[in-house]
Amino acid sequence: MTDATTPALPDTHPLVTGRTSGSPLVRALRGDRPETLPVWFMRQAGRSLPEYRELRVGTAMLDACLDPALASEITLQPVRRHGVDAGIFFSDIVVPIKLAGVDVEIVPGRGPVLGSPIRTAADVDALEPLDPAALAPITEAVQRTVAELGEKPLIGFAGAPFTLAAYLVEGGPSKDHIRARTMMHAEPETWARLLDWAAGVSGAFLRAQVTAGASAAQLFDSWVGSLSRADYVASVAPHSATALAHVADLGVPRIHFGVGSGEVLHEMTTMGEPADTLAVDAVGVDWRVPLDEAVRRVGPGVTVQGNVDPAMLAAPWPVLEAHVRDVVRRGGAARAHVVNLGHGVPPETDPSVLTRVVELVHSLGSGAADAAGDGEETAA
Repeated sequence: MTDATTPALPDTHPLVTGRTSGSPLVRALRGDRPETLPVWFMRQAGRSLPEYRELRVGTAMLDACLDPALASEITLQPVRRHGVDAGIFFSDIVVPIKLAGVDVEIVPGRGPVLGSPIRTAADVDALEPLDPAALAPITEAVQRTVAELGEKPLIGFAGAPFTLAAYLVEGGPSKDHIRARTMMHAEPETWARLLDWAAGVSGAFLRAQVTAGASAAQLFDSWVGSLSRADYVASVAPHSATALAHVADLGVPRIHFGVGSGEVLHEMTTMGEPADTLAVDAVGVDWRVPLDEAVRRVGPGVTVQGNVDPAMLAAPWPVLEAHVRDVVRRGGAARAHVVNLGHGVPPETDPSVLTRVVELVHSLGSGAADAAGDGEETAA
């Protein structure tokens, strides 16, 4: 787990200068309960915002990600509109594999699609390492964004090795990731080399964002829910640890989030380390597991992030308000809580609802969680 030191960061980094070190988000990720309960939303930058849709007209997704001015502006849009406590860098988990030379495009309505899937040992051996020079657009975009955010932190993010490998092997989105899971068992050495490569490009992508000014780092495992606990521990967790190790010396808080991760929440906090050793500062929890139950699984020494159900954003306000209050109450079981969704903002979400949720969370404050565990149990 990281501490408050920042030994390898540039002198101008906002954590070093103190611009973001006292922010509610950074304090909560490091285990404090600030006066303001921090809140941000996964996928807050993008398709739910009309200003985003207007800006993106005529520009392909990956082109937008690699245009520093455009990526920075898109990152800033929800911070201005909603008043969230952090920006999340606008990019995509397949950006680093594209920068490493993989033929991948994001097809509207489908998602990332590869020109040629990676399915043999020869395919894996042909993968090239990521040239640090290719990350220049990422560095510039982060620097532009951090300059505008002021005292609000930017969160850098990257896709976890398993999720990247799932796309690489399947050739695109998949419901069960059967080809990837088959390779894991049928060709374990090939699988390990593929995940080593994925951890390298993902880790380099994450480190570039942090050294350029991001004040926290999130590893995002979209498809971890398709794995058994045994498979995760044996064949995936060590590679996720490798990806996060790329920023371990930088002293920034690290968040680990996975969709459908209830069975491996504890393992996502330790990633092969001894049971009493935490490998991350915070664990993101999706909407399926109540936060107090998540704390029981991971232990009280880690910050929890989440876990408002994205489906609730379209519910009547009294229903959504009660749900948010319940999430905050349950988050009180942890050492600290960062309010978020249990996944990403749905594209049809009314932006005014997100703004209203932010206002509600800020009005509750960290003291609202003091009653966690008291009262009648309600569905999270």
